[in-house]
Amino acid sequence: MRLRLPRRWRDGLELTSRLGYAARGVVYLTIGVIAVLAAADKTPRPAGTGDVFEVWAKWPFGLFLISALAACLIAFSGWRVLQAVFDADNHGTTPKAWAIRAGQAVSGLVYGALALSALELLDGLEDIGEADETDSAQTAAAEILAWPHGDWLVIVGGLVLLAVGIGNLAQGALQDFGKRLQCGPDVCRWVVPLGRAGYIGRGLATLPLGIFLLHAGWEVRASEVRTWADALQTVEAQPFGSALLAALALGLIAFGLFGVVEAVFRRIDAPRDLTPT
Repeated sequence: MRLRLPRRWRDGLELTSRLGYAARGVVYLTIGVIAVLAAADKTPRPAGTGDVFEVWAKWPFGLFLISALAACLIAFSGWRVLQAVFDADNHGTTPKAWAIRAGQAVSGLVYGALALSALELLDGLEDIGEADETDSAQTAAAEILAWPHGDWLVIVGGLVLLAVGIGNLAQGALQDFGKRLQCGPDVCRWVVPLGRAGYIGRGLATLPLGIFLLHAGWEVRASEVRTWADALQTVEAQPFGSALLAALALGLIAFGLFGVVEAVFRRIDAPRDLTPT
């Protein structure tokens, strides 16, 4: 049975998806900027998503900004569901298409969880920063490891993150970003390299997270789990770490800027009806 969508609903879906792309871009842009400051020893450590909320909370109208971001991320998560379940991008049902749609489904879950974590902080500014992001991640991992076959679930999670990182690297190297954007030659000339740099940067930053999670499941130790901030700190601890961290940070900034560009120029064709394919 098909549920036909009125034009105004489709316009609303397009608007919310664009707001979602912008919100994702702002999150990565903030993480990248803080990482650049960390590489230059202007701030103690790189940031994860939880740290980003803490930084924003100190700004004027911080709670309003976090609320707006949470709403936009929920919208983006919903758009990812439409992409994955209803094939809003018309990828089809080939094995490659199913892989892309599976990635979109995982992305929807991740950004939905990020939105919920932001909403949990809206009880009051005093709640922000009470729970360390790393401790929260390790507590969640410990609960999963306590489940039957929990170690294998954590291992699978690590493999998924590795696949996401490798997939981002492949997209950065091979994707024709011009096809997904409605922009003129002058704009696309600088936007396409920005997208390549952004996806490669995010891919390289994601790989350590997968390795940490994989090791945690293999060793059955929740203490091995790390966050984005921890992964970036690990990079900084390597020889020439500040330069490596700065390079990754610039990649994350590029990904954030590309997200804002996508919010404006991405080709978005909201489905005319909701029929799972």
